[in-house]
Amino acid sequence: MGRPGTLQGVPDPFSALIDLDGVPSAFAATRDGIDSLLRDRGLRRSTPEMTADSLLLGAAASAAIEGAPYDPDGLRRGDADPLALAVARMTTELLGLVPTWNRAPLQAVARIHSLVARGRVDDDELGRPVSPEGARRLGTLAQAVVAPTEAPGLLVAAVVHAEIATAGAFASDNAVVARAAERLVLVAKGVDPASLTVPEAGHLAAGQGYAKLLGEYEADGTPGVHRWLLYAAQAYADGAEAAPVDPPKGPRRRG
Repeated sequence: MGRPGTLQGVPDPFSALIDLDGVPSAFAATRDGIDSLLRDRGLRRSTPEMTADSLLLGAAASAAIEGAPYDPDGLRRGDADPLALAVARMTTELLGLVPTWNRAPLQAVARIHSLVARGRVDDDELGRPVSPEGARRLGTLAQAVVAPTEAPGLLVAAVVHAEIATAGAFASDNAVVARAAERLVLVAKGVDPASLTVPEAGHLAAGQGYAKLLGEYEADGTPGVHRWLLYAAQAYADGAEAAPVDPPKGPRRRG
C-alpha cells in the first residue's frame, strides 16, 4: 500500500496492527461504549426511519468535511449543496451493497464512486480508477478485506477508510467513498448492524485533525498508522454519540 508492508506480507495484515501500543484497549473501550449506547438508547427498537436519519446525518457530515455547509434539515428537504445531495443519493443504496462488499469489495467501492460522482466527472471515470498505483492499493486492500482476520471490526473499518482515502484511485471524491466504505464495514462486521451510529460526524467533529491524521497515515509509516488508529477509536465513539436514537443532534467540533 502507500506504506510498503502495512497490508502486505503477513497472513492477517489487520491483526498485525493490533500489537500497536494502546490500540487494543482503545478499540475495546469504543466497542463497549457503542454496544452500551445503542442498547440503552433503543437499538432493539430501531426502525428503518432511524437508519435513514443516520445515513442522512452522515451524508451531511461527509459533505461538510469536503467544504459543503452542514445542513441536515436542508438536505431532508432536498435543498442543499450539490455535493451533499450527491452523497445523500449515494447513501440510499449504500446498505444494499453490504453483500457485495463481503464477496467483492472492489465492486462495492466502484459502485459507491459511481453513485456519488455521477454528473460531476466524465462517465468513463465513474467507478474506474484513474491512478494505476491507486488501483493497485485498492486491489491489495480488497484481498485483505475478504481474508479471515482476528482483528476487531472497528480496526478494519479504520484501515479501509484510510487506505481508500489516501490511495487516490478515483478522479474525485476519494475521501467520500472512503467514509461510505467505512460505514459498510461497521455494518458487515456486526459493530453497528442497523447503521445507527454516524462515524462521519465523528470525523467532522475532529476538524482539521482529520485531514492531518490521514496525511500522517500516508506519509509517516507505522507511527502515522498508529496515530490514525487511536484517532479512529475516538471518532467512532463520537459518531455513536450522534446516533439519532434520541432527537438528532449535530457533531461537536473538537478543533
